[in-house]
Amino acid sequence: MPNAGAGTVGYDGPASAPEHDPGMDPQMAKKPASRPRAKTPDGAAQDTLAFLNADFMSSPDARALRVLSEYLEPAKRFEDHDVRDTICFFGSARILEPEAAKAELAAARAARSGGVASAQQRVKMSRYYAEARELAQRLTQWSKELPGGKRYVICTGGGPGIMEAANRGAADARGINIGLNIQLPFEQVANPYSTRSLTFNFHYFFMRKFWFAYFAKAMVFMPGGFGTLDEMAEILTLCQTLKLKKRMPMVLYGQDFWRRFLDLNVLIESGTISRDDLDLLHRSDTVDDAFDFITSELTPDIETPGETPSHVSGTLTVPLCDVCEPAPRKRDRPR
Repeated sequence: MPNAGAGTVGYDGPASAPEHDPGMDPQMAKKPASRPRAKTPDGAAQDTLAFLNADFMSSPDARALRVLSEYLEPAKRFEDHDVRDTICFFGSARILEPEAAKAELAAARAARSGGVASAQQRVKMSRYYAEARELAQRLTQWSKELPGGKRYVICTGGGPGIMEAANRGAADARGINIGLNIQLPFEQVANPYSTRSLTFNFHYFFMRKFWFAYFAKAMVFMPGGFGTLDEMAEILTLCQTLKLKKRMPMVLYGQDFWRRFLDLNVLIESGTISRDDLDLLHRSDTVDDAFDFITSELTPDIETPGETPSHVSGTLTVPLCDVCEPAPRKRDRPR
């Protein structure tokens, strides 16, 4: 789990150490006595516990165990924090906060060595950082004031850019928030604003995607690249095919960007989707509009934490009340 500096807003201290397994013989957990030990072909001691054999655990043979660990370990932490409902933010990791973007522009102008045009574009795009931060802050504050223990937790990919902005906004409102990081060769560095004990580090993209979708009750798509487009297309497909048996309010934030980047009318004209399919998406250009849309969509379901929203998604006209499944509680989560 990424470990940012202590005292950062939005953190609640390091995660607790794993509890001792009551089913394990205490003697087995102790360091073996110092004596010559036979070796297996891969160099591990023959009496090493299998789950402590790093070579085996990182091998293809243990892939199923690694996948399972990326379900069970996050599930335990979500249960400890009673997380049942999230609002997910997606967007570019490359968008800077306004102050940093302006500083880059000033440096580019002073250097007189080119790069001014690209720096100006970063200043233009930095509005989305500020607006993602404000929207996350307002949603968190609204959530904290809901009756009956209902709580919508801001969830992001845990990295820089728009992800940082949303985690930061939630931290501004002193709310816990989630960062679902993943190991990548570049860009993906944990931001310092996600709650420490709800900051994760995944190896498998599909397990990270699972946790984005599982608790989500609304999603916000800020301007982004392939990753943002991938998440949006997958959620739209899951909703359209009833794999997600819940209404998923989705906001495309930044109309000018999305209109130029993603012309969905081409799909309608080609007959590959119906016009009603676009009802799954709400286009927005202001924090006020996005906030009003999300809160109005979620308000009918605020009485029971963890319940699946009651209305039907977009063009999904099949009655779903008898097939909707609530998010797991402590008593019924698979063990």
